[in-house]
Amino acid sequence: MKSLNLLRIVGLFEGASFLLLLFIAMPMKYLLDMPLAVRIVGSAHGALFMAYLYFVFSAATEHEWPLKRWAYAFIASVVPFGPMIFDRSLKEEMEALKSDAQPA
Repeated sequence: MKSLNLLRIVGLFEGASFLLLLFIAMPMKYLLDMPLAVRIVGSAHGALFMAYLYFVFSAATEHEWPLKRWAYAFIASVVPFGPMIFDRSLKEEMEALKSDAQPA
C-alpha cells in the first residue's frame, strides 16, 4: 500500500512539473528568450520522471500488475495530465485493498 501512496504523490508532482515545463517554461524560452526557465523546470521534471518510473516499477512488482497496467502507467507519464488521470485508478486500487483487508 505504501508503494501506491508514494507513486500517487510522485505522479502528481511529475505531472505538475510536465505541465509547468510545457505551458510556462517553454513559452518563456521561445517567446521571451528566457532559456533558464527550461533548464530549471526541465531538470526538476527529469528527476521527478525518473522517480515516477522507479515507483511504477516498485508498485507494479509489489502488487503484481499485468503488463497492460504497466504500459498504462508509463503512457500516463508522457501525456499531459496523464498522471492525474492515472491517479484515479491508483486511488481506486488503494480503496479496494483497504476494503479487502478489513475483517468481515
